[in-house]
Amino acid sequence: MKFRVPAVLLVAAMAVSACVTPLPPIVAPAGSTQPTVAPVAPAEEMSKDIVDTAVAAGSFTTLAAALDAAGLVDTLKGDGPFTVFAPTDDAFAKLPAGTVEALLKDPKALGAILLYHVVPGKVMAADVVKLTSAETA
Repeated sequence: MKFRVPAVLLVAAMAVSACVTPLPPIVAPAGSTQPTVAPVAPAEEMSKDIVDTAVAAGSFTTLAAALDAAGLVDTLKGDGPFTVFAPTDDAFAKLPAGTVEALLKDPKALGAILLYHVVPGKVMAADVVKLTSAETA
């Protein structure tokens, strides 16, 4: 499956890799439309997988619940590497009312949507901003 990486997604997304060194989030400083790469996590956090990294960040609780509901936790904790364009809790909150709840009750549809945000392989944050498309899982 191929998808286009819109600029808004790149600014709002956090790219995380399941390999030994997770990708730092891509953020836009206040008042800027240009994404920058956040500082790399301390060494003890760099051994975490995608799921552990998302949970530890504290702003991906909806994503973690969605991964669990879709049965993808073990997949993303497994052999990678993977790169995930991870929507934050704030991004999920902007969906129409009832959307998240309905998807949590439909694991097949939820899994398809979540895998649309997963790119097999390691894509470094500096390279993400140059992408116009990517093969998704």
